[in-house]
Amino acid sequence: MAGYKVAVIGGDGIGPEVVAEALKVVAAAGVGLETVDYALGAAHYLTSGEVLPDSVLEELRGVDAILLGAIGPPIGSTDVPSGLLERGLLLKLRFELDLYVNLRPFNGVPGSIAPGTDFAVVRENTEGPYVGEGGQLRRGTPHEVATQGSVNTRHGVERCIRFAFGLAAQRERQSVTLVHKTNVLTFSGDLWQRTFNEVAAEHPEVSTAYQHVDAASIYLATDAGRYDVIVTDNLFGDILTDLAGAVTGGIGLAASANLNPAKTGPSMFEPVHGAAHDIVGTGKANPLAAIRSAAMMLDHLGETDAAARMTKAVLELQDEIAAAGGEWSTQAIGDAVARRV
Repeated sequence: MAGYKVAVIGGDGIGPEVVAEALKVVAAAGVGLETVDYALGAAHYLTSGEVLPDSVLEELRGVDAILLGAIGPPIGSTDVPSGLLERGLLLKLRFELDLYVNLRPFNGVPGSIAPGTDFAVVRENTEGPYVGEGGQLRRGTPHEVATQGSVNTRHGVERCIRFAFGLAAQRERQSVTLVHKTNVLTFSGDLWQRTFNEVAAEHPEVSTAYQHVDAASIYLATDAGRYDVIVTDNLFGDILTDLAGAVTGGIGLAASANLNPAKTGPSMFEPVHGAAHDIVGTGKANPLAAIRSAAMMLDHLGETDAAARMTKAVLELQDEIAAAGGEWSTQAIGDAVARRV
């Protein structure tokens, strides 16, 4: 197999533990990687004062993919200013590398609220409220004003929607649901709805639907099986994917890909869960989300057979673990997936 240059950001807490298992499974799948480790995250910031130096960002532009474990200080810590890592590392990478699609697949495990479900959420990843448009006036006074705008461009919306339709066309059910709040967010919602309708007309093989985000929140908790592919904006996608993780077996099973589908730069792959400092070194961290994220990385790199074997092994094992109960160690789960691929 080809050797790909992959930047590995183990990060904080359990991040290095789950990434190590993901890399173990990639090797078992027969894909050669040239890994370059980067010490980024809360611990790095506390020792160096740096979040993402420009020199490191330039190096990251030259790799084939980025695999990230988790970042963040322990819960309750005030050593790292709130939002510093999210804005200075994760969002900066998304914006600078044009990772405009956030793809999160979900498969409900036995015993979850939505067992047997199989759907994906396509979230626009570089626009919306997260671009930082807005400001404050008379801060700290009784007359303070704060504004936070949502930036939506035709270019950004259309390329995200086109990705969602392309994904749905490859899936068995071939269905896309747009989730927004068009009745209240009349400007951005209108742009999303019109663009969705125009792209849908080019894909008569794909069925479509629309739901307000509040209704979608109810259906995810009560009837998640109705969904095949959901496409939505940055903020709604951020919230809905956490809910989707909760109803399908827990956020610890949720994988994600921050994609640059045009491949003008590397894409970044990471489990959705946090750093979970409280279980570091205990062997309790579940590496399945990191392993599945690595499988998504291989698929993006063109190693489709290895990616499919890894994904199949993850889904089979997570169902078995959920059905049988009991505790599996981090290493035992990684070893079990590696044997299956």
